Amino acid sequence: IINEPTAAALAYGLDKKGHSGKIAVYDLGGGTFDISILELGDGVFEVKSTNGDTHLGGDDFDQSIIDWLVEEFKKESGIDISKDRMALQRLKEAAEKAKIELSGTMQSSINIPFITADASGPRHLNMTLTRAKFDQLTRHLVERTRIPCENALRDAGLSAKEVDEVILVGGSTRIPAVQEIVRQIFGKEPNRSVNPDEVVAVGAAIQGGVLSGEVTDVLLLDVTPLSLGIETLGGVFTRLIERNTTIPTRKSQIFSTAADNQTAVSVHVQQGEREMARDNRTLARFDLVGIPPAPRGVPQIEVTFDIDANGIVHVSAKDLGTGKEQKIRVESSSGLSEEEIQKMVNEAKANEARDKELREVAEARNEADTLTYSLEKAINDAGDKLDAPTKSQAEDVIKRTREALSGEDKARILAARDEIRDVSMKLGEKIYQASQQQPGAQGQPGNAESGAEQNNGKSGSGEKVVDADYTVVDDEKK
Repeated sequence: IINEPTAAALAYGLDKKGHSGKIAVYDLGGGTFDISILELGDGVFEVKSTNGDTHLGGDDFDQSIIDWLVEEFKKESGIDISKDRMALQRLKEAAEKAKIELSGTMQSSINIPFITADASGPRHLNMTLTRAKFDQLTRHLVERTRIPCENALRDAGLSAKEVDEVILVGGSTRIPAVQEIVRQIFGKEPNRSVNPDEVVAVGAAIQGGVLSGEVTDVLLLDVTPLSLGIETLGGVFTRLIERNTTIPTRKSQIFSTAADNQTAVSVHVQQGEREMARDNRTLARFDLVGIPPAPRGVPQIEVTFDIDANGIVHVSAKDLGTGKEQKIRVESSSGLSEEEIQKMVNEAKANEARDKELREVAEARNEADTLTYSLEKAINDAGDKLDAPTKSQAEDVIKRTREALSGEDKARILAARDEIRDVSMKLGEKIYQASQQQPGAQGQPGNAESGAEQNNGKSGSGEKVVDADYTVVDDEKK
């Protein structure tokens, strides 16, 4: 037999690093949370400490969404569906789907027709859950993982900075807020190069293969020499596959459109370690056309990177609404010498601080633009629910934000982002209050703050998910 954290470490290939080290295995599954501190020496793993919470997992995150849906539906319709078993089952399925979507996009639409009925006829549930709201609903759950981690470190006699590697296990570790608290606790980027759902099974299979003599070439596994990703709004390089990921591998991420009624997107495939797309190496470009016209942020475009054992990269973009798909194949994902690869890595390190600042400004610009769009939409949707002074104040903020975004002043852009974020939240509260005073109103609470706090307080380092991120392609020019 093999214990789970050791199996996870094997799957990540940590026994092949050629040196001793301390490893933290952060395992957040469907129903339980475990944190293990391992010590590796001469290819042998020793479990130094374990801790966890046997009543914390992905199901609790689902339940937080369900509770919110029940509460919002009750506010909107006056009907309490918390005792309706069939409705709760449909809510659970929708909540899990929304949770998964919010790991790759900034908002998720939850639509459940015929959820219940009253004297006036059938009732439908139609709400939008933003990642910011999801993070707010589940913040207490994420924080519950902090103390077990601190206890495990104390029991192992280590400080967080003495941990050499943090690896993630369990599907719930895909949640961006979970990855962020891991960064906060351990002060380093967690290793996410192996599918967290399969990592323990993969490790156990490797150990089984080694014991039976079937696995003799584990050391020959290849890795991606540089990160692979695409250019997103603001010229930001968004990574899908991190450098040194073991191949073969496959990663997908959901993106959306950057403008209203956009019918095509241009996918710019890149390779490199810099934060801005212009500083990385272009591998390919292709277009996905035929997207039905819709408001920005609504279409869902799934971009997939698939690298086979020969290092050939297959990139696809699929419109999940229509099923239309465009693919491209890159014969050699590298084509670079060891010296050229190392030069690119060194350049990324040398320019890390400046790149981080550029990315921070680009993401602040993107967030401010999204908030401006959402605030305008909220004002229009609210109609006469908003008093004239509130509406005038919001319109003034929108004007100031647009003026700031037209320039390149970092301080002004960041200040505008913070101001419009604050106004969006306050406006959302007023719309809530107005909706509660007008029973039967069909507004969707929270639209005013759609996209608020989209970077979750993070600056440039680490993976970001951009929800409005493609440039418009003019069909007539193709």
